[in-house]
Amino acid sequence: MKNLKGWSPVRASVAFFTLCLIHQVHQNKGIILLVQEPIINATVTQNVLLSVDYTSNGTPSIQWQYMSSWKSQCIIEWKVNSYVNISASYAGRVHKFENGSIQLQNVEVRDTGFYMITVSDDFGSTKQSTIILNVHEIRYEEFYFVAVFIAFLAAGSAVLVCLMWVCNKCINISQRRKQHRRAEEIELRIISA
Repeated sequence: MKNLKGWSPVRASVAFFTLCLIHQVHQNKGIILLVQEPIINATVTQNVLLSVDYTSNGTPSIQWQYMSSWKSQCIIEWKVNSYVNISASYAGRVHKFENGSIQLQNVEVRDTGFYMITVSDDFGSTKQSTIILNVHEIRYEEFYFVAVFIAFLAAGSAVLVCLMWVCNKCINISQRRKQHRRAEEIELRIISA
């Protein structure tokens, strides 16, 4: 056993904590599952990454399930370095990654729902997590409304510009008449004087 007399209390605490953490990981032989984005919003035809990351001491098997209020379905299931099973309805639309993530290609509104990942290993440990996917349609009616509104604004501003031009011309004519009258009055005063 090493002599710990020269160690500071902080160094000894860090070493003790590290040893406890290592012991806990080896003792539990567990799985750690992290979900980066638990709620994802997307629009139709986008490719969506359901991103996760896991660590496991054993050889993991990973399963993704789709759940909504009207159905539940297994999307993909695989065991690392062994097999891959993809549901027929997702064939060609799902791509798996080594960290446990999957990418859904060309999502549709019907893909809205809960996506549950289950990671299990040879030691019997299992972890589950869920990602919520909301897929929205692009509403062209809103774009039409904005386009019509901008057209009305442009037409209104064109009318206002024309009115300002007419008012400017009227003011110029009025000022010329006043100048002309003043000039006539000055001439009349000069002639009468």
